[in-house]
Amino acid sequence: MSASMLSTVIKPVHREGYPFIAVFAGVTLVLFLIWQPLGWIGVVLTVWCYYFFRDPDRFTPQREGLLVSPADGVISLIEPAVPPAELGMGDSALTRVSVFMNVFNCHVNRTPIAGRISAVSYRPGKFLNASLDKASVDNERNSVAVEMADGRKIAVVQIAGLVARRIVCEVKSGDDLATGERFGMIRFGSRLDVYLPEGVNPLVALGQTMVAGETVLADLAADEARRTAEVR
Repeated sequence: MSASMLSTVIKPVHREGYPFIAVFAGVTLVLFLIWQPLGWIGVVLTVWCYYFFRDPDRFTPQREGLLVSPADGVISLIEPAVPPAELGMGDSALTRVSVFMNVFNCHVNRTPIAGRISAVSYRPGKFLNASLDKASVDNERNSVAVEMADGRKIAVVQIAGLVARRIVCEVKSGDDLATGERFGMIRFGSRLDVYLPEGVNPLVALGQTMVAGETVLADLAADEARRTAEVR
């Protein structure tokens, strides 16, 4: 198998995944000792665990003003909502775009746009289905505010889901990040909310598949109306 073919199958793994992959592999060895068919089931689950924690490189568009998806998944909600109070971004409703990740998506999260982290706030909570609207309020979450060069802010909120029990955030207030730069992950199924600046419309539609760090979510310089789409 050529190097290029291998690279399409074998991906780098996020460091959060190493302990889990090791446990899955260890259990698989024990299952083989107990009964070979159980061992092969363990192999499948170990491969899935590796696949879940994959951390592939992404090719982020570089034009100024482009805001990219922070997560792999599908657009599950587009609606007005007030950003988390702990970020201090006011009580006016902004357009919130939600990206729902299932257990087969890559779960590494990326910064939607370049800027300085002005606030990071973790809040414990419930573990409702992350596709539900009320998950934004009730579930465990980690909220990050990014201040852009022009002084405007966006909010990115990591939300735990039914299976997720661990939100990883690798940035702190004062950090400067580039568009598409890794900033954390959520383990085993969850959602990312992005609150766009006032007057900015999303360039995505409900049900659209997103690729973290690559799919353009919005253009701060554009004046397009909100997009719609049809299933074909």
